Amino acid sequence: MRDIAITLVILGTIPVVLRYPWIGVLVFAWVSIFSPHRFAWGFAYGFSFAMAIGVTTMISMLINWKQVRFPVNVITVLIILLPIWMSVTTLFALEPSEANVKWETVMKVFAFVLVAASLLHTRKQLEAMLWVVVLSIGFYGVKGGIFTLLVGGGEKVYGPPGESFLSDNNGISVALIMTIPLMYYLTTVVSSRWIRWGMFATMLLSGMAVLGSQSRGAFLTVLAMLLFLWLKSQKKFVLGFMLVALVPLAIGFMPQKWVDRMQSIETYESDSSSMGRLHTWHMMFNLANDRPLVGGGFEPYTPRTFALYGPNPNAVHSAHSIYFQILGEHGYVGLGLFLSLGIACWMVSRSLIRESRNRPDYVWAGNLARAIQVSLVGFAVGGVFVNIAYWELPYYIIIVLMGAHRLVSGGAPYARRDALESKSTGVVT
Repeated sequence: MRDIAITLVILGTIPVVLRYPWIGVLVFAWVSIFSPHRFAWGFAYGFSFAMAIGVTTMISMLINWKQVRFPVNVITVLIILLPIWMSVTTLFALEPSEANVKWETVMKVFAFVLVAASLLHTRKQLEAMLWVVVLSIGFYGVKGGIFTLLVGGGEKVYGPPGESFLSDNNGISVALIMTIPLMYYLTTVVSSRWIRWGMFATMLLSGMAVLGSQSRGAFLTVLAMLLFLWLKSQKKFVLGFMLVALVPLAIGFMPQKWVDRMQSIETYESDSSSMGRLHTWHMMFNLANDRPLVGGGFEPYTPRTFALYGPNPNAVHSAHSIYFQILGEHGYVGLGLFLSLGIACWMVSRSLIRESRNRPDYVWAGNLARAIQVSLVGFAVGGVFVNIAYWELPYYIIIVLMGAHRLVSGGAPYARRDALESKSTGVVT
């Protein structure tokens, strides 16, 4: 029954997607991030729902071509150049068979990110995407937070089962850290008091889930984000007082085992997990220096590659870092494009904050840009310790940022055009 229910819910959206292709972006994002089919036990567990929705969305774009407007700017250009360069490096991959499989998966991610950029235009559409992201990841935050409270923090919090970026404790912790600022933004735009308080509760439970993940990388990321929030705050004394009061309270709830694990950061030389990452980073650095343009291609994590470039040939691990992952797999050119995208997004967020200042109609855009800045800090710092360079979540957030900037910089004429077009597309602006 569960398989049938999940199938009916997902495939039942197809008629709506055929009429409104932007709905297909939301459904695709929900399926790819939340993985609802992983809660099934039968045929639905391995069914390609994302592909079915993706194909339907493409068909709908052809039918409703007037709803498709691809923005050309520095962000979309970089989002195009990055997978193009990844395709070039795949031609020179050290492990061709594994690289080709990974290439297909990554190209699907970037392709649908560009589809999202072409279909999400209005404020309501952008915020709908945020709700999909927040509810998808917030579910695991609530679940993990309750679990942490019930077991007293004694067991690790994990994400959904199966092959997902959220599956392990490090991935789900970074996802929650990135999503909490977006949760806060949504509390500023909802009119229902109950939804607002429900979102605050979700934020608190998600914070407990981050602690319950027992991820040392997440702990360092939280510290970096809190410092960033304090530096950006106009009420540093008030925020500082709240942090001094609440952070020790939350940490004090965790058991001694959690404290010992966090303290092991100071003695990383004696920790096999930490040293394994350092060995892999060393290997990826050597690989990039030997092949500076193209790197080793996707998935170079084999005994043969580690024997050639690693300080310890027997310690074969994945990159455990978005930066070394991109550097080792796609060379310095790939890393340059990746970092350029991050810098471009940061500049756009600053521009959005500046352009929305003293404009009452666009207060929401400035608040959104600030929330996304905090989220991107979470990705940049948390990504040091996790393989999430190809995860769709940060790219969807970037598309939302870009869409908001386009609305504000386009001014009233652009907003009126969106409002007129929304009458024919079923979108309320």
